[in-house]
Amino acid sequence: MKFFFLIPVYNEADNIELLSNNLKNCIESKQERCYIFVDDCSSDNSIELIKQYFEGYDYHIITKQVNGGPGDSFNKGFEYIIQQSSSAEDIVITLEADNTSDLNILKDMTEISKLGYDLVLASVYAQGGGFEKTSTFRKLFSTLANLVIRFIFNIKILTLSSFYRIYKVSFLKKIKEKYNIIIEERGFISMVEILIKSICLNAKIIEVPMVLCSDKRVGKSKMKVFKTMISYLKFLLKKKQIK
Repeated sequence: MKFFFLIPVYNEADNIELLSNNLKNCIESKQERCYIFVDDCSSDNSIELIKQYFEGYDYHIITKQVNGGPGDSFNKGFEYIIQQSSSAEDIVITLEADNTSDLNILKDMTEISKLGYDLVLASVYAQGGGFEKTSTFRKLFSTLANLVIRFIFNIKILTLSSFYRIYKVSFLKKIKEKYNIIIEERGFISMVEILIKSICLNAKIIEVPMVLCSDKRVGKSKMKVFKTMISYLKFLLKKKQIK
């Protein structure tokens, strides 16, 4: 069983050193792992720092020629991992590069994934989860977006858009076989897209409570709230029929 860490990167130079320390210490050293970074045309020295801090570890950098957003980054990463994976037990751990994904719960998430779950979600809305040092506007936007999408698509999952998840590689292959492309949307709505596809394929899904602490991030969030709101509205207005 191999752990593939899939991390989209866009101008995260200030966060890479702490990210490397956190990732190296969050699981047992004997666990086979590979770090996959997808660079979305960073203009800083993120890539040089990744090479510096992950030297000696199994890692791979996918460099994009055009900024395509997180959905495109995840899709390219998933495609690469599917080609590299050699075991039906392999998992993909997706997370943010800005250290807002709480790696203290990763051990619980990986142990739960072994119980037959196709998808394990870190959830701020599950009992025991929540927000710390996060702006009221961000919390309000997140809450309303989740409520609207849950209502329109009749989804019982509480947290729909978080990057922090565990996927079984074998299940990602099922999504690929069914839809030809794992993720089509380019922006943050892409996390909703792949979740809906997973539900349509009867994925076994569970949520693990997480407290999101925004002050762990150095610098501003890369999510443009207005642009993200528009992408959510377009997604809802199109009423995408994912079956």
